[in-house]
Amino acid sequence: MMQHGSVRWTVLILLSLFLCFGCAKKQISSEAQPASQQEGMQQQHQQALTQAQLDQLAAEEKAKELQERQLADEKRMQEQQSRQEAQFEQNVGKIEENKIYFDFDSFELKPQARTILQKKAALFKNVPALKMRIEGHCDERGTDEYNLALGEKRARVAYEFLILLGVEPQRLQIISYGEEYPADAGHTETAWAQNRRDEFKVFK
Repeated sequence: MMQHGSVRWTVLILLSLFLCFGCAKKQISSEAQPASQQEGMQQQHQQALTQAQLDQLAAEEKAKELQERQLADEKRMQEQQSRQEAQFEQNVGKIEENKIYFDFDSFELKPQARTILQKKAALFKNVPALKMRIEGHCDERGTDEYNLALGEKRARVAYEFLILLGVEPQRLQIISYGEEYPADAGHTETAWAQNRRDEFKVFK
C-alpha cells in the first residue's frame, strides 16, 4: 500500500510541475508577443520618419536647384539687357556724332553729307525704337527770318534724303534754329563754315 501511494504522489507532483511549466511558458509567450509587436511598430515609425526626412531633403534640394536656375536666368537676362543697352548707346552715339555742313546761302547736300546720311540711315533702321530730330542751323549773316527759313530748308533736305534711303517719315522730325545756336561764336569764315550745319538728336 505504501508503495502504491508513493507512485500516486509522484504522478501528482509530476502533473503539477507539468501544468506549472506549461502555464509559465504560455505566460512568457503571451508577454513576449506584445513586446515583439511594439518593436515592429517602432521600426515602422522609424522607417516612416526616415522616409519623411528623405522626402524633405529631396524637396529642399529641388527648391535650391530651382532658385539657382532662377538666379542664373536673371543674371543672363541682366547681362543681355546690359549688352543691348550698351549697343543702343553706341548706335545713338554713332547716329548723333557726325554733322553735315552746307555752303554759304545753300541747302544743297554735298557728297560727303550724303555719305554721312547713308551711314546714319543704316544704323537708324536697325534700332526701330528710336526717333530722330534733324536740326537746321545757319551762320550769323542774314536776317533772323531768312536764317530760320534757310535752316528749315537744310533740315528738310536731310529729312527727305533719309526717307529716300528707307527711313520711316514718322520717325523723323525737323526744326530750324537759324543762327540762334552757333557751334563757333567767332565772326570769321572758319567759324561761319562750322555754323552752317545740320545736327541730329536721337530720342525714344
